Amino acid sequence: MTIFVQRLELGGAGPRVAVKDTIDIAGYPTRAGSRALADVPPATAHAEVVERVLAAGCRIVGKTNLHELAFGVTGLNDWTGTALNPSFPDRVPGGSSSGSAAAVAAEEADFALGTDTGGSIRIPAACCGVFGLKPTFGRVSRAGIAPARTTLDCVGPFAATMPWLLRAMAVIDPSFTPVSLPAPRVGLVTVEARPEMTEAIERAVAAAGLTAHRTTLPGLSGAFEAGLTFINAETFAAFGHLLAGGAVGPDVAGRLRAGAGTSPAALAAAEAVREAFRAEVDARLDEADVLVLPTLPDLPPTLDEAKANRSAVFLTTLVRPFNLSGHPALSLPVPLGPGRVAALQVIGRRGADETVLAAGARIAAALPSAALPPA
Repeated sequence: MTIFVQRLELGGAGPRVAVKDTIDIAGYPTRAGSRALADVPPATAHAEVVERVLAAGCRIVGKTNLHELAFGVTGLNDWTGTALNPSFPDRVPGGSSSGSAAAVAAEEADFALGTDTGGSIRIPAACCGVFGLKPTFGRVSRAGIAPARTTLDCVGPFAATMPWLLRAMAVIDPSFTPVSLPAPRVGLVTVEARPEMTEAIERAVAAAGLTAHRTTLPGLSGAFEAGLTFINAETFAAFGHLLAGGAVGPDVAGRLRAGAGTSPAALAAAEAVREAFRAEVDARLDEADVLVLPTLPDLPPTLDEAKANRSAVFLTTLVRPFNLSGHPALSLPVPLGPGRVAALQVIGRRGADETVLAAGARIAAALPSAALPPA
């Protein structure tokens, strides 16, 4: 049950940083958690975000584990082993950036880098009880990151606290400048989710003293399906050639084969959904500074449940739509009862990542920290 696929000691004496193994570090292979990439040569150059981390004097402590080819949501990996969820050891760590979330939950890193194509930062953040941000699409450089071509994927940070998350964004995005948002207007999005989770989120917003109104996103389910269409097609385009070697794990291989059949007509229809949903979210954000909804619709599955039925795509129903639309999305833990947490998702205008984090910080500051897992 490993968090790191490779321990490293690179850089200065500053903050400890863990890096997902889809992000190039010069001199080390980028295997993306796949046996099919076991023999790839070392990367010849750092990814741009790695260059920024090192330039800031940070110390890279390792490459982190993940769901194979970053194409799954449980974090289970038969080849590298499954990263332990330090906060809830009987439950999945979440995927695909499982090791990055686990690294900060286990205090192995001050912040970690992951990638998010359909919830792959926010889901493991929610599963491990930590903070995770999917920035606005295109805001943080993806140079040197697999897959090279995508309309969905974003690089973003994990941390055990909001201050560390803010510090991480300032490192990986030179344009990032924290803002003060004393009284953000909140649109509480009505969704289908476990009632106790939605109630915990509403309590968290109320405890922060925020002005909130209820709203809806009728296009959410359609955006979820359109997001699946894109991720299946784009991941097959990037990794489908690996199927011929027979070394891709069965769960990921099945998803890759399904992606092979994506038609141009299906992609065109999904693009139309993208435009409509993006406009819908923008319209709701004309009435609020941020939108708030659960990160997950239910509790993360246990390891045994996930092993019995590896399909856990339901975990992405409330996160994947915002990969499609490109809006920034933050996941933060909120108390759900003894030994359990839910996760609250904050959505903001495209390019307004600072506003999203300011609203998240306001909510997090009002939470009873003793109810959260140890940081």
